[in-house]
Amino acid sequence: MISSDFLVVGGGIIGLTVAKKLKESFHGSRVVLLEKEPICGLHASGRNSGVLHAGFYYSANSLKARFSREGNRLMTQYCLDKNLRINKCGKLVVAKNENELSRLNDLLERGKANQVDLKKISKYETKEIEPRAKTFEYALFSPTTSSIDPNEAMGALKDDALKEGVEIHLSTEYVKREGKEILTNVGRFGYDFFVNAAGLYADKIALDFGFSKNYRILPFKGLYLYSNEMPGKLNAHIYPVPDPLYPFLGVHFTITVDGRLKIGPTAIPAFWREQYSGFENFEFKELAEITFRQFGLLAFSKFDFKKLAFEELKKYSKNRMTQLASELVSGVHSKQFTWGKAGIRAQLINLNKRTLEMDFVLEGDDSSLHILNAVSPGFTCAFPMADYVCDHIKKNANI
Repeated sequence: MISSDFLVVGGGIIGLTVAKKLKESFHGSRVVLLEKEPICGLHASGRNSGVLHAGFYYSANSLKARFSREGNRLMTQYCLDKNLRINKCGKLVVAKNENELSRLNDLLERGKANQVDLKKISKYETKEIEPRAKTFEYALFSPTTSSIDPNEAMGALKDDALKEGVEIHLSTEYVKREGKEILTNVGRFGYDFFVNAAGLYADKIALDFGFSKNYRILPFKGLYLYSNEMPGKLNAHIYPVPDPLYPFLGVHFTITVDGRLKIGPTAIPAFWREQYSGFENFEFKELAEITFRQFGLLAFSKFDFKKLAFEELKKYSKNRMTQLASELVSGVHSKQFTWGKAGIRAQLINLNKRTLEMDFVLEGDDSSLHILNAVSPGFTCAFPMADYVCDHIKKNANI
């Protein structure tokens, strides 16, 4: 058995930054990280859009608002310090009609409350930033929104964690908890404090510790269409005004770190946790559980899950995706785009309230902490999230 002071499960962006921060914060401690895949970041972190969000979407009292602005600054500085690529293109949020202007103003007020650099600009000024952008009367511009390569960042963070003494065990899958030990497919790991950063499986692991009783992960598939246009055809990310009833930002234009253009993502209900393509990673038990959960939401959810599911399923059509995208940008044609690889959003639902959780959710005690909901902008928020986890451990752990 391998013993540790801190045992972290999950080698995505949150798991790596938490393990790295634990090693820095608790000098001389043994920090062990377990990742079930042969490489770190194979799932949500490596399939991330790469957008570093500014933090103006979220209510001021939320963890997302608290972490986003600082996370943007810290991840930007990390990429600069490590000579990683970064595209400081900024973001435009555009309105399609008069009805959306009030929600645009709400975003502006949230930006002010969160102390985010966010500007209200005229249609003329919008065209100066991006001539192809469409907006009704005015738009918002976020100059600190940018793009990075998430896999480059993940590689650098893994190298740093290893150099600082974090022990990373790949192809090591959590099986179950037995007291103060974790049984895996390759042996046992003991711990004084356990951190669950397992993403799509965070709820299942938390249940072994007596947590996540009122929560379950509901997976949503995110697909992007990549343009075959030459890089540099847009100057900024272009987003629609989000629907406040859902934690998804709608189909938008993203510029990659190398200037390529893509539209998406979808938020299509998935039927098992790693349903990236066809019957890949098929799990019958997950299919039964998640389908049951989805039928429950169709009948009893506090939001219109039926409408959400119907609208998202239509986005399997490339024509539908490009039609929505053409409401934001001129010169969009279906033949310009091809599908890219899918990602899965590990969205938490509240079983009692029958709602989607809009903020980060963590539960724990004096020997474990479980990061149950670390969806977008989780990548942006990774560094302050790690600080938050370490602060919790310092205050609550018996170590």
